[in-house]
Amino acid sequence: MTAAHDSSWDSGTRLRVLLVEDDDGDALLVEEMLADTSVPFSLERVDTLAAALAGPLTADCVVLDLQLPDAMGLSGLTKLGQHAPGVAIVVLTGGHDQATGVAAVAAGAQDYLVKDQVDGPLLVKALRFARERKRAEQVEQQFLQQQLLARENARLERGLLPVPLLRDPHLDLASRYRPGRNGSLLGGDFYDAIELADGTVHMMIGDVCGHGPDEAALGVALRIAWRSLVMAGLPMADVLSMVERVLVHERIEPLFATVCMVVVAPDRRSLRLSLAGHLPPLLLTPGDGHLLSGERLGVPLGIVEGTKWEALDVPLEPGWSLLLYTDGVFEGRVGAGSERLGHERMAAIVLEVQHQTGLTGTDLLDELIARAERLNSGPLDDDVALALLSHDPTGPADEH
Repeated sequence: MTAAHDSSWDSGTRLRVLLVEDDDGDALLVEEMLADTSVPFSLERVDTLAAALAGPLTADCVVLDLQLPDAMGLSGLTKLGQHAPGVAIVVLTGGHDQATGVAAVAAGAQDYLVKDQVDGPLLVKALRFARERKRAEQVEQQFLQQQLLARENARLERGLLPVPLLRDPHLDLASRYRPGRNGSLLGGDFYDAIELADGTVHMMIGDVCGHGPDEAALGVALRIAWRSLVMAGLPMADVLSMVERVLVHERIEPLFATVCMVVVAPDRRSLRLSLAGHLPPLLLTPGDGHLLSGERLGVPLGIVEGTKWEALDVPLEPGWSLLLYTDGVFEGRVGAGSERLGHERMAAIVLEVQHQTGLTGTDLLDELIARAERLNSGPLDDDVALALLSHDPTGPADEH
């Protein structure tokens, strides 16, 4: 049965109502009340709860009698709500039983009506408001679920971020990590540092090609594999090969990764450098600095399986700092054109900041990122990872 259009109702919208009522007189009354309004509607009636639960509900709203042959009281409401959680429910109570109506709303109904206190306009108003209230409840529930999921993901991602293990009080590790994906804590870049019992410090930084969640997950796997292999005492020459095997095993697509790995000697006077497709670190000394040689730059991990990477030995002067970085910090543009900053100009910026301001540690890294963003005329698009390891020979005495 369909009535004429009401200007208060959305154009073209038909209110679909399912009436669950065993009393023929009450059912006829509900139908007549709806017909007396000018709201377009379609009404379907069943006389038992079992019939209402027999198939999927397509109604916008269910009008439910609480005194059915197969469901007395709130049990029918509970079962119907579980069967069709997205459908609004208005309960009908007999006499002046408002207490039952209030209990029904507390149990999940969107509204209640007392049979001998309702007319057509009031019924339609209750149905409309019940439907909108149900929609609002669903939106709120979805929002809360999204918030909970976001918080859970954030906790998981924070747990996957590196926690460097350095015991030497003469060493300081400053880092900055910015994923390129909006709203994420993890990207495809990764870094770590660990000091072994003999005082040797192992440090690495890497970049999985791509910017999605698969790349971020792979970056975490590679970092954890690297740390495990280092702690197990594998020689430096074997660590990269084993990390590559993990990459090949774990990747979903034919992804590759670049890695820069450094081993600092216990006396802090030299380091050994291995480059798997990654640009060399920037070595800073008091008042000076330069990019280390990339003459032994090898191929990235995952390109040619079984590759061996040659190491380069580098002497260190007292008071050195070593900056490891990923390409996100220097791939920003310079001005409005297509020119990129580049790693050499990035190194020059670091030296300039060090000379002009004397900044160190995280302050130096923050200033580098800020200047790169100013040149880029906005935030950097790619993942950015920076790790600055500094040695202060005049620091507190080593207790280890």
